[in-house]
Amino acid sequence: MRRFKGNFYLYLTIVIIPLLFLGLYFGLDILKENDYKRENQAKWIASIYKEQWDQFISETVTSLEILSISARENLDSPKKMEPLLVQVNQNDPRYGGLYLLDSKGNLMAGTVPLRTEENFSEIPFIKEVIRAKDIIISDHKEVLRNNQLVIGLATPVLDEKNELKGILVADLRIDYMKNVMKVLTPDTKLYVVNGEDKPILEMNVDRNEIYKQTDWVTLPMNHLPWNIKVKIADRDLSELGIAISQIIFIILIITHVLYLLIEYIMLRMKTKKERKENEIHKLELVGSLAASTAHEIRNPLTGVKGFIQLLSEKYTEEEDQYYFNVINSELNRINQIVGEFLILGKPTAQMMNNVNIIETLNELKPLIVSEANAHNIECKWLLPDQPVMVKCAKDQMKQVILNLTKNAFESIERCGIIQVKLQLMEQECKLEIIDNGKGIPEEDLEKIFQPFYTSKATGTGLGLVICKRIIDSFDGKIKIYSTESVGTTVEITLPIAKNK
Repeated sequence: MRRFKGNFYLYLTIVIIPLLFLGLYFGLDILKENDYKRENQAKWIASIYKEQWDQFISETVTSLEILSISARENLDSPKKMEPLLVQVNQNDPRYGGLYLLDSKGNLMAGTVPLRTEENFSEIPFIKEVIRAKDIIISDHKEVLRNNQLVIGLATPVLDEKNELKGILVADLRIDYMKNVMKVLTPDTKLYVVNGEDKPILEMNVDRNEIYKQTDWVTLPMNHLPWNIKVKIADRDLSELGIAISQIIFIILIITHVLYLLIEYIMLRMKTKKERKENEIHKLELVGSLAASTAHEIRNPLTGVKGFIQLLSEKYTEEEDQYYFNVINSELNRINQIVGEFLILGKPTAQMMNNVNIIETLNELKPLIVSEANAHNIECKWLLPDQPVMVKCAKDQMKQVILNLTKNAFESIERCGIIQVKLQLMEQECKLEIIDNGKGIPEEDLEKIFQPFYTSKATGTGLGLVICKRIIDSFDGKIKIYSTESVGTTVEITLPIAKNK
């Protein structure tokens, strides 16, 4: 149950909470990007229609200016203009009618009798042309007799002295302009408003939508005081759903990978902790076993060894002596194992003194050199000149050094070199025992300080465990670096003893 709670809180922290926050963050970002994209799309459509309208008005103005040249020559006989106006009206579907007025706005000639009863002089945009002597387009839709919606455009006919002689009026068909606009984007919702923001032309728009200004893009025209308004497309929920689902899926994958990685690391740490606890437990068991049985084992061993000694004096034949030697060798081996058990069983609180480590090494030097000569191994000593004082138990320190040099001798198969190096630093000293033996495989380096682990056929697996326990009791550290077929370095770091 406790493990389940731990996994649940970890999953909540690594997966659920990041999913909620990141999903919300990226979801809002996707919506924002989608809004930006739809707004830009609407602006692009509005720019297309603006250019189309500008071109449409420019072409119309140009056509009327050409007609005004002919009208200027025929003002005295306006009926001559009617065939030309009819022909232009029939050839260009944009026109709902063309009319020639005099300088006061009275009708002189026209194409169709849709405005014959119209008093042009009272129409606001005609009045504006008479006043301004400039091209004017109506701001309002007008309905002809045939119910056709048009927008009026008027251009002045001027003489050489820039005096107003007449007015050309064109009725631009709104349905034609709608049809032209629908060719490009038939489903786009848009409308055109005049300077007073009143609709002149609508496409795919109802009146209720016009008054909702928040979802529209507005773009002013160049040649007219009008604006084109394009409706921003609605959000495509399926597209947004797919995009958000993809983001959530990616977040889920990343968070689950992270969750599994953390689970794996925690499991490794837990396994390592359990392994360490098991090692400590093993040592405690070994210590308890040693404390309770080591002396009981050693006492009978002493008696057996004494009786073997007596028998060896009685039976002096060569074959008998061989067997006695084998028995003595095995008894010595048993005695050595019991001695190691005794060390493991001793309490960590020991009588320690300030010891000159160089003096200790010099005392061991004859033994180590003798052993090196026996194995045909060269032994090098690199020691500082000044004393190096450490707080330790001298006998146990000797045992560690002898144990490590013995391991170094056994790792060298033929001839080789062993270095014993001591370095003095500010707060500690470092003792290194280096050999060029066969080395230790990488996968075995993590196991070498585990009780009863050994790679030797006759080893007990307690030598390095004892060394580590002794060094730890001195507040020191022991590390082993090794490469197969290159050699091994054992590094012992001990704090320098403080002078009292």
